[in-house]
Amino acid sequence: MDSTTQIFWLFTLAIPVACIAWTVTHEEVFREPREICIKRSQYGKTILKRKFFYLFTCEYCFSHYVTLFFIFLTEFKLLLEDWRGYLIAGFALVFVANAYMSLFALLRQSIKKEKTEIEVLEKKVEK
Repeated sequence: MDSTTQIFWLFTLAIPVACIAWTVTHEEVFREPREICIKRSQYGKTILKRKFFYLFTCEYCFSHYVTLFFIFLTEFKLLLEDWRGYLIAGFALVFVANAYMSLFALLRQSIKKEKTEIEVLEKKVEK
């Protein structure tokens, strides 16, 4: 696979990794399981149990596991054709997916701020 195709795959595979990691760790659809994981990550009896449940509450941590799934699914390698290509691809995918999630978080924050400002202006106009 040539380098242009690899870069295309890298930026494309990072999209579902980011979407899944964000949805599980932030969106309402997974709120109840996430709240259970938060409690178990804080009050688990062993450090292993606390860290295991923490993985489902942190988008960065969870994105590593989603990345492993997609690398296994697609057999995507980056730069090298042996096991090192999987390793490089894994960390590169996590990096790009987390960049996507950061951009998405900033976009959502900006939209929320604009909505709040609009509501304040509308209330002023009503008065």
